[in-house]
Amino acid sequence: MTTRETHRSGRTYARVAAAGALTAGVLALAPLAHAAPPPAVPAPPAAGLAAAHDAAASSTTLDTLSRFFARDGALAKGDAKPRIEGAAVPVYALSPDFVAGKRNAPVATLEFLASKAVSADGQKASVWTAGGGTDWKVVNIATGDDETRYAAEGAKKLSGGTVFREPQVNAWYVQRADRVLPLNTEAVRAVGARGTTVDAYRDRVHKAYGDKLPGSAYAKKGLAGGYGTEAQARPADASAPLAAEPVGSASDSVGTTTLAASAGGAALALGLGTVAVRRLRRR
Repeated sequence: MTTRETHRSGRTYARVAAAGALTAGVLALAPLAHAAPPPAVPAPPAAGLAAAHDAAASSTTLDTLSRFFARDGALAKGDAKPRIEGAAVPVYALSPDFVAGKRNAPVATLEFLASKAVSADGQKASVWTAGGGTDWKVVNIATGDDETRYAAEGAKKLSGGTVFREPQVNAWYVQRADRVLPLNTEAVRAVGARGTTVDAYRDRVHKAYGDKLPGSAYAKKGLAGGYGTEAQARPADASAPLAAEPVGSASDSVGTTTLAASAGGAALALGLGTVAVRRLRRR
């Protein structure tokens, strides 16, 4: 072999070695790309939160709340004197795109805004509003204050995080960067008391719901536990009679009553636009 050939071979080996090192470096970085935290969920603008609060605190809504708090006869409508406490909060739910494992999908998506209502005798309710921009309308009223309470607890536990719900098991979490922490008993059962990583949480929900996403055969059958269309907003039947019916049973963890439009489904039809959504029972 000539000296020129030797140099050429040496350069060839060097190029191969360099290419191999570059490939190894790229492969080493691949897991880090997957481990990068998902993008933060954009918060509603302040004007939207203010509009939602105004809708919840309107005279029409307060009158509806008076009837809501007096539904079981323990309190006269005129004595309910409902008020809205605090600001409206965004309510997020587990994102189907995150469950599907789509790149850069946030953990949760915005479902509605919620305001806490309190009666003169201490009853609590959550007023749900839906819309966009500065146009928000009341669509539902549910007993209890889960939405605002967990929003406050999440802010204390992981400041700046996103509080969201995994509706299939009624688990509430707060997520920031790579951490997902539990906020209620159902969430502790799902991820442990110390929480988990975003990657581990994604793996868990993908395994549980990946075959139950919108458009799947499971969802088309209308089976429970996946992602159906029953949570989509629809108009209420304004002619429906006033009636109260508890959702669930005596073992219901929140003793929930809701406003819902579906026939035979829910609690109060008061002429408001509603969503057919129920709080899930603790099992």
